[in-house]
Amino acid sequence: MSNLIDQIKKLPDAPGVYFFKDGAGKILYIGKATSLRDRVRSYFGADLKETRGPLIVQMIERARKIGFIETGSVLEALVLEAELIRKYKPAHNTDLKDDKSFNYVVITKEDFPRVLLVRGHNLDPKEYKEYFGPFPNGGQLKEAMRLVRKIFSFRDKCVPNSGRPCFNAQIGLCPGVCIGTVDKKEYAKIIRNIILFFRGKKKDLLNKLEKEMKEFAKKEEFEKASEIKQTIFALSHIHDVSLLKKEEMGNGPFRVEGYDIAHMSGTNTVGVMTVVSNGEAERGQYRKFRIRNVQGVNDTAHLKEVLERRVEHPEWKFPNLIVVDGGIAQKNAAEFVLKKYGFQIPVVGVVKDEHHHPKHFIGGQELVRKHEKEILLSNNEAHRFAIEYHKKLREKLP
Repeated sequence: MSNLIDQIKKLPDAPGVYFFKDGAGKILYIGKATSLRDRVRSYFGADLKETRGPLIVQMIERARKIGFIETGSVLEALVLEAELIRKYKPAHNTDLKDDKSFNYVVITKEDFPRVLLVRGHNLDPKEYKEYFGPFPNGGQLKEAMRLVRKIFSFRDKCVPNSGRPCFNAQIGLCPGVCIGTVDKKEYAKIIRNIILFFRGKKKDLLNKLEKEMKEFAKKEEFEKASEIKQTIFALSHIHDVSLLKKEEMGNGPFRVEGYDIAHMSGTNTVGVMTVVSNGEAERGQYRKFRIRNVQGVNDTAHLKEVLERRVEHPEWKFPNLIVVDGGIAQKNAAEFVLKKYGFQIPVVGVVKDEHHHPKHFIGGQELVRKHEKEILLSNNEAHRFAIEYHKKLREKLP
């Protein structure tokens, strides 16, 4: 352990991808970080088992070496992490394996290929020219694609040579496939650049662009040379502040999210999310969910739906702890969703007596001891907020 701590001191305070390796040099786990030093250091806290789970604890116990690749931006770290996980398939990245709900970036087999996002359950590699992923965080990937498209404009929906500029062409995010301003050969170059970027080969990509720029300048095609120069600059100065906001969770105030379900004999079912930050209720961050997909009395299925809809909102800061109203079934339901979407957030269940007063807790006892006040507050607020929302919904009904 002391050897690993010494290695952490040598890590840069910069974005990148890190590797935990065993004594034989085999990669156990791959992750990405805004700050390599801070992120890797977080694996060695006293509450590791409570905050990361047994799989990560086992990985740290096996780890003997920490490797890393520094990147110029969080965007590059996000892309490189996915590519390296696909290449090495580390045993402790099982939360990214075989999960059909995660997102992939695909390039279609067409004269003017489209660049699209598809879910894993819709992915057939044979149907596409290339594919990249999986990416567990859909919101983060969409933000990444927005940044990539500013560097390399591409086609996603428009009809080639239709004669009418699509909306994205009008704002510079499509190279003009729809109106014929780019031919098949020129567009193929753009696609090759995107492939190199998503393969984590930025250095090769920059060298390729530098060579093309010099060739155009030599032929005195200065406008094309200038366009490539702008692309090189954009690649070298990626402004991913928006992605930084979505990269790390667990920094700043200790945040607890509480969840509860309310209904009357399985009708008009609603779910809610409440937020407690450093012991104070943050009512402006509460959220309501009207259950859409599950009928009848099935509180665990209702809870799963609420959490699945919650994780699709990465713009809401992710919590350090989740509190659910109920026992082992509700706790297991919450943990199932978190694991499915690649999150390692501890869950505590609050079990009530016949008067709906807290009786005991299910979950990490160290977390309960440290944050019992926040747990009870979030649970009480979730129960109150759910009942209030359910009553208002019933009052609106004829």
